[in-house]
Amino acid sequence: MSLLHDPHHDGSPLYVSDEAPELGATVTVRVRTRAADPVEAVWLRTTYDAEPVFHPMTSTTTGDVVWWEGELPVHNPVTHYRFLLVRAPVDGEGEQEWLTGAGLAGHDLPDAVDFRLAAHPPAPDWGRDGVVYQVFPDRFARSAAADEREVPDWALPAEWDDEVVFEGSDPRTPMQLYGGDLDGITEHLDHVAAVGADVLYTTPVFPGESNHRYNATTFTEVDELLGGSEAYARLSAAVHERGWRILGDLTTNHTGDTHEWFLCAVDDARDPHRSFYYFADDGTYANWMGHGTLPKINHANLDVRHAMVDGPNSVVGRWLQPPYAVDGWRIDVANMTGRLGDIDVAHEVARTVRATAAALHDDPWVIGEHNHDATGDVDGDGWHGTMNYSGFSWPVWSWLRDPASPARPFGRPVPVPRRGGGAVVETFRAWQGALGWRATASSWNILGSHDSARIRTLVGGDATVHRVAAGLQFTMPGVPMVFAGDEIGLEGVNGEDARRPMPWHHREEWDEQTLTTYADLARLRRENPALRRGGLRWAHVDADTIAYLREHPDQTVLVVARRAPGSAFALPVGAGRHLFGSEPGGADLVHVAEGVEVAASSGSRLDVWEITG
Repeated sequence: MSLLHDPHHDGSPLYVSDEAPELGATVTVRVRTRAADPVEAVWLRTTYDAEPVFHPMTSTTTGDVVWWEGELPVHNPVTHYRFLLVRAPVDGEGEQEWLTGAGLAGHDLPDAVDFRLAAHPPAPDWGRDGVVYQVFPDRFARSAAADEREVPDWALPAEWDDEVVFEGSDPRTPMQLYGGDLDGITEHLDHVAAVGADVLYTTPVFPGESNHRYNATTFTEVDELLGGSEAYARLSAAVHERGWRILGDLTTNHTGDTHEWFLCAVDDARDPHRSFYYFADDGTYANWMGHGTLPKINHANLDVRHAMVDGPNSVVGRWLQPPYAVDGWRIDVANMTGRLGDIDVAHEVARTVRATAAALHDDPWVIGEHNHDATGDVDGDGWHGTMNYSGFSWPVWSWLRDPASPARPFGRPVPVPRRGGGAVVETFRAWQGALGWRATASSWNILGSHDSARIRTLVGGDATVHRVAAGLQFTMPGVPMVFAGDEIGLEGVNGEDARRPMPWHHREEWDEQTLTTYADLARLRRENPALRRGGLRWAHVDADTIAYLREHPDQTVLVVARRAPGSAFALPVGAGRHLFGSEPGGADLVHVAEGVEVAASSGSRLDVWEITG
């Protein structure tokens, strides 16, 4: 089914004159329709202090395309808007449709799906244009110094080739210590470069009595098992010497039950740290999801906010400064931070983290972990974006999942269903409409992480389908985040199993073709502005095929993804130069009477063309 004739608008530069306007500015917005579509008027509807206001739009026809332009006043820090399309009367009555962030609708819709324009500063260019590489330090690489370190009492030492313990709720799982460290990461930055990444994100480096370190015992130093604070400074310096960026990982929702603050609070009910947590009169306390080892932080208390997130001496501020000089944060459990029952100061915390970072760094990037609906948490002056599981990962999973795969999204009792292309495109539309264009473009496109199954397991071990998934990750709006090991075909049935050590000494086990594909995709994205900053216009969809245009004032790119063999189809676009194919083959698009014909495919593949005609 062809979709290119549908009316279209998104938040990209081709349709919005300024994606980050000043408050009080006026922005020109555009809608594209086709001359054969009997649209006789388009009205721009916005809300002025929550009151609906309509502005007329004017039209210009160029060939088969009609461009409608209107002036949008940026009266509120987050300005909502949508378009009312009025078509010429047929049989005495005209048709009206709304064009919103979720697409076209012939009925009234709530403002939740409106397009949005924020007057707050956007995410930094280096973040939006970058490729993120995630490292779980214990499983990435060991330096020679790791062999000299004493294993703590809580840990169960493992050899690098040992299998990961992950079944059920095995208590050994968080205690299994492989001994990866920060100097090991520094020694393997050439591999990160080979993948094509330029932003290094590590999970927590603070001491904690687990291999994941989300149960921190302090925020003032780096775990000695990782090489200590000096090793972190060396890693940061090495990253910056390459012109890259580094992101830290901070849990603002909880500490460990061995954290110095919590130990003070438990020992003395009159200690000031007692108010850092939610203690009941009987001595029990709120924690993360029933885990007593993860006591929840009380951000309604301003003292804890000053200690954790507010100002240069806070945890957030301390590590943004030399010698560590992280360039921003991934905030763990951002969705729950500051929320407990009738208490909700989540937005205040997010704004404070962002303000602290901005005061200490010219262009920081702050990403919040949010594994479902981040609507409302990412369109203001808090988190720049989110780890976009719901808006990217799960739709891709549902389209590409092998029905026999045991992989499932975390928190869900059953695997995602296998869905056809039409349902998947509607899912993408819904989430881009809910999150807004700018938040979508600043969020992470992830195929998996340390908290989820590996994409290779999700697709049943099929390398060609895995490469289609990677192609979607690098060519759709959003920032690719690669979990270390995906690029060589590592597997894992859940988040714990996905944390397998990198097999540096078993190069023969690597999927070299997939590694090359990741590198090629990173280069492709870096060299083509439409893939980094262009809009998204759906072009064609059927059960096994999804095609879309990425449009930018300087370039238009066509992407065609197939999960299975498929027949040829025509698109009303100009000729195209073939830029990339996830599998061998691929030819330029030649213009014919109805546009171009995309050739049939004998298997799963993803192709990219620059439209030149």
